[in-house]
Amino acid sequence: MIVNGKSTNTIWVAKDKRTVEIIDQTKLPFEFKTEKLLNYKDAFVAIKEMLVRGAPLIGVTAAYGLCLAANENSKIEFLEKACIHLKNARPTAVNLNWSLERMMTKAYETDENNILDVLYAEAKNILDEDINFCKQIGIHGSQLIEKLSKNKKKVVNILTHCNAGWLATVDWGTATSPIYTAFNNDIPIHVWVDETRPRNQGSFLTSWELREHGVPHTIIPDNTGGHLMQKGDVDIVIVGSDRTTFTGDVCNKIGTYLKALSAYDNNIPFYAALPSSTIDWTIENGMEIPIEERNNNEVSIIRGKNKKGLMEEVQIVPDNTNVINYAFDVTPRKLVTGIITERGVCRASKDEILKLFPEKVNCQ
Repeated sequence: MIVNGKSTNTIWVAKDKRTVEIIDQTKLPFEFKTEKLLNYKDAFVAIKEMLVRGAPLIGVTAAYGLCLAANENSKIEFLEKACIHLKNARPTAVNLNWSLERMMTKAYETDENNILDVLYAEAKNILDEDINFCKQIGIHGSQLIEKLSKNKKKVVNILTHCNAGWLATVDWGTATSPIYTAFNNDIPIHVWVDETRPRNQGSFLTSWELREHGVPHTIIPDNTGGHLMQKGDVDIVIVGSDRTTFTGDVCNKIGTYLKALSAYDNNIPFYAALPSSTIDWTIENGMEIPIEERNNNEVSIIRGKNKKGLMEEVQIVPDNTNVINYAFDVTPRKLVTGIITERGVCRASKDEILKLFPEKVNCQ
């Protein structure tokens, strides 16, 4: 998408055709900085410390992490070790395991002398697929927005939670892809952006990328969405997903469940936008999804720019206060109007999802 007027992806192979470069998202929105990943341990740190985040981008970064491992040592035993290490970076995003298993399948099929080039080619395939899938999500999802626009004959108000934007993928985003597509097609829209405590991915990241693209938006405190829905100021909710079961339960950033409850109570359509790589074909009940617990400091300390323009961290809770920091929650399928995928939109149910992906019928 657009940064300072230029088309930019979140991850790319450097000019040396071996090292990998990423946008360091921990520096946004106040500084645009890139980092080089020199080995698979750098990729692990980038995922673990959220220099990159979002299920699709985590998957792509992990794929390139295995390439970096092969650049160091192309023996299968070493790649298996690197794969295990990378899988432990974050537990909830299913794309992490999906991409690494796909990469290891290629490794097992390939002669050691050719493995480096084959792995880089497969990682590039995963990257290109992500861009294409997200673009298709935008095409399908924008039709929902266009229909609302025709019925309303005025600006469509969209609420989104966290950052399921192009920063969470390689390009386009998941929840934002329908937004960008609608905006590019001159459909009048406005986006309510949840700040998304504790890491503020909405106010830091979603607002930054929407601003760069020129999309009208307003940042709101996390607990404002329900009030806006009661007032009739929200027409549709579109969120992303870090893992969705094949039955339609949606795991996403903590607080998503509360938005879904509010939308359900106010008869507002609630959609999750995700590529098929985010669907877990092995889990039926969303409550079985492992929920990451992150460092308590993310809740007790807040980061921002002070009056002197310098970055500063401030403690916002009393000393010795108990804190818990769940990163995700699960929205049951009964609250989800539909799933937006690269193959189209369907109801959040096993039968409807399998109609879009019939090749997965025997995978459960």
